[in-house]
Amino acid sequence: MSDYMKVYEEWCKSSFFDADTKEELVVIKDDEKEIRERFSCDLEFGTAGLRGIIGAGTNRMNNYVVARATQGLANYIIKCNAQDRGVAIAYDSRNFSPEFSDIAARVLAANGIKAYRFDTLRPTPELSFAVRYFNCIAGINITASHNPAKYNGYKVYWEDGAQITPPHDTGIMDEVKAISVTDAKIISKEEAEAKGLYITIGTEVDDVYCKEVEKQVIHQDTIDKYAKELKIVYTPLHGTGNLPVRRVLNELGFENVYVVEEQEKPDGNFPTVPYPNPEAREAFDLALNLAKEKDADLVLATDPDADRLGVYVKDAKSGEYMCLTGNMSGSLLAEYEISQTAAVKGLPADGKLVKTIVTTNLADMVARAYNVELEECLTGFKYIGQRILNYETTGVGTYLFGFEESYGCLIGTYARDKDAVVATMALCEAATYYKSLGKTLWDAMVDMYEKYGYWKDAITTITMEGLDGIAKIKSIMTALRNTEISEIAGYEVLKVRDYSNDTIKDIKTGNVTPTGLPSSNVLYYDLSDDAWLCVRPSGTEPKIKFYYGIKGTSLSDADKKSEDFAKAVQEMIDKLEA
Repeated sequence: MSDYMKVYEEWCKSSFFDADTKEELVVIKDDEKEIRERFSCDLEFGTAGLRGIIGAGTNRMNNYVVARATQGLANYIIKCNAQDRGVAIAYDSRNFSPEFSDIAARVLAANGIKAYRFDTLRPTPELSFAVRYFNCIAGINITASHNPAKYNGYKVYWEDGAQITPPHDTGIMDEVKAISVTDAKIISKEEAEAKGLYITIGTEVDDVYCKEVEKQVIHQDTIDKYAKELKIVYTPLHGTGNLPVRRVLNELGFENVYVVEEQEKPDGNFPTVPYPNPEAREAFDLALNLAKEKDADLVLATDPDADRLGVYVKDAKSGEYMCLTGNMSGSLLAEYEISQTAAVKGLPADGKLVKTIVTTNLADMVARAYNVELEECLTGFKYIGQRILNYETTGVGTYLFGFEESYGCLIGTYARDKDAVVATMALCEAATYYKSLGKTLWDAMVDMYEKYGYWKDAITTITMEGLDGIAKIKSIMTALRNTEISEIAGYEVLKVRDYSNDTIKDIKTGNVTPTGLPSSNVLYYDLSDDAWLCVRPSGTEPKIKFYYGIKGTSLSDADKKSEDFAKAVQEMIDKLEA
């Protein structure tokens, strides 16, 4: 009998597992492939925590896997002698999020660690804020971000409010790997509350969090003058953004905010969208219909945990709603925040604009224009949070703005994760500012292109689910590392960065220099004419991603060059998969 069948039978027979779990497992007793998928490995506790399909099994998201992860976290906190600091816990609208967060709180309490758990669903950035507000050693957020409804996840934060980075990520991973699901300690909620180790938190944190968001406004004067003329359509996509987004906009003076009724209420099944991703055009179908009905100026969508923002803006000339990618909206906000900070109070001499390595080079142009230093970090907003912490601890560097291509940014340092609530507020503020100049947000975007060049960035994503998919992704990365590539889509390869080996190789000279960033399974190709390609497996989904960017002389030229590049990338993928 295979090892995974033995584990499966143990889950079916042991009195440790509940009746509902056993009932679910009986259904698959004749499906060996499904048993293998669920039990041949543990759901990996990666550098951001857990993310997986909800269900029974060691390779699924369930009460037992969550309890094991939390016990590992508790063991690490105790090793750090930080058990007196406590842990903040939040959760989103996904199925089983309340239950998983309760399990986490009770496991922490069983280990003598105080848990501050929100009373209802909250956005990810508010959890980041709460970690620092309560001076906690760590934070836990139960969310799978924008993944399909069958997923849930478990993100871990450290005391600075950012998701865990070295050495804490590997330290916690080692503790989780060292134990099994049966090793987790747990007590009842009643016992935990009686011991003062299970604290339910509510509006107190909401109030101070929203005030911190509102402090980031630069031009309250243009909001006061033009907000009443601005029409905004907003959808929380059945997630956590509805209350904080509407509250902040209302308190600042935005009166014409129309919420998509069908997507207003939290619902972990996400019945109106294939999956709740503000990057996807279909996620905006209902919002765009409402926008046309209301003649809205901008259309906004936050993902379920409200850390990412999707945007459409109206082009007054054509009457069409134009999609702003994460690179576009991030660049637009970077330009607005930095230029207006400079105009209102001046920029610090050590100001920093931070982006990830797969984010548009348009950001580099913005930094150069305002004599601000651009810093690059690995993919994942936690690395931007790490830079903020470094500026604080060293006293060198002042954070001005940070963003990544995947629709996430942060204004201010009250939180250490991307925040769609503040991004929504800032875009609405920017809309009033540009309206005072007789322009729309789309006009402002086109002005940027005219000023810096028509940069266009895109991504080709290949999904490879299951254990076979993991093996295939690994083989693709290996094949790329073993292949000398001289040109991509007609662009000459100038340098190859291998972040796994910490090398940057100059193709013409053969010189090799270090990347200067932590090890990561990423390949990056610097190409001629300012083009680039980056390949990396996703850290949270069963996908491999091909990011790329080009610069054109006009919108149509950039579109054509990007389309040609996309075809070349697909041909590359087909060869790698063959």
